[in-house]
Amino acid sequence: MAHIKLPEGVPGIVGPMLAYPETERHLNGLAQALLRGPSSLSPAEREMIATYVSSGNECYFCTESHAATARELYGKECQLVDAVLRDLVTAPVSDKMKALLVIAGKVRRDGRLVTDADVAEARKHGADDKAIHDTVLIAAAFCMFNRYVDGLATWAPHDPKVYVETGIKLATKGYANSIR
Repeated sequence: MAHIKLPEGVPGIVGPMLAYPETERHLNGLAQALLRGPSSLSPAEREMIATYVSSGNECYFCTESHAATARELYGKECQLVDAVLRDLVTAPVSDKMKALLVIAGKVRRDGRLVTDADVAEARKHGADDKAIHDTVLIAAAFCMFNRYVDGLATWAPHDPKVYVETGIKLATKGYANSIR
């Protein structure tokens, strides 16, 4: 049961966004800019970063929602999402993506943990300033989103079909109009 009054039967972040539309517009705008706006990273890669951070934060709703979205965006390579969630070191993703996910994981714990060596490793594998910027900001933003969802004790369905449907919707329509 949520800590505050939220619409019944509405999962995760959607409940507080519906209850507080004055913040919904800005939060969805931020998600749209970060996950679908101009970037040297693909939408699938950015959703992977959101998933990885959410998983590290143990936010079930956000992990499942963004994993489903990343799977949809990766298409035939959808297994990459689960491989990263199982073990980043052995996951068959590019060295650039591994380096960026290391940075995201450090930002998730404490942004000051990111070192010049971490950034150099990402650059060595092709990450540009925009990719590094976007990785750090996605990781930071998803810490906020995860804490918003879990700090209010929002409801999270455990039916995988719900997340598949959410993933398809977010992959095709994005975040700008995802609530209303």
